Amino acid sequence: MSVFTEIIEGNIPGRFVWADETCVAFGTHEPIKEGHTLVVPRQEVSRFTDLDEEAFAHLAVVAQKIGRAQEHAFGVPRAMLMIAGMEVPHVHLHVIPATSEADIRFENAQSGLPGEKMDAAIEKVRDALRELGYGEFVPADLHSL
Repeated sequence: MSVFTEIIEGNIPGRFVWADETCVAFGTHEPIKEGHTLVVPRQEVSRFTDLDEEAFAHLAVVAQKIGRAQEHAFGVPRAMLMIAGMEVPHVHLHVIPATSEADIRFENAQSGLPGEKMDAAIEKVRDALRELGYGEFVPADLHSL
């Protein structure tokens, strides 16, 4: 079972911004930028090339909505999207608020941030999703589905 499945099942805490039948989205524990969010299918699939096309398209649509929320919440000119994932064998899309290409370098990942700071950043994304009309997909509680 992947660490993301553990988060989805509630065995490991998460900071959730989105939940639907196909996927969830939560803040990463080592954000590159404030509000860095992962969009993860509920189905544990190792490679995005093996993901069902309909599910992959859905992940992209959700990532786009989260990106809009990040632009709104953090006043950045754009959100950037990356599909990486050698470190976790479970498909995940990185959605990162950015002002430049330098903002998406993994060597800039921040570890050991205080939980309150990470909660506050993800709450901004949650609030922006609600303001943009996607509130039905924002879990009632930040830390559980």
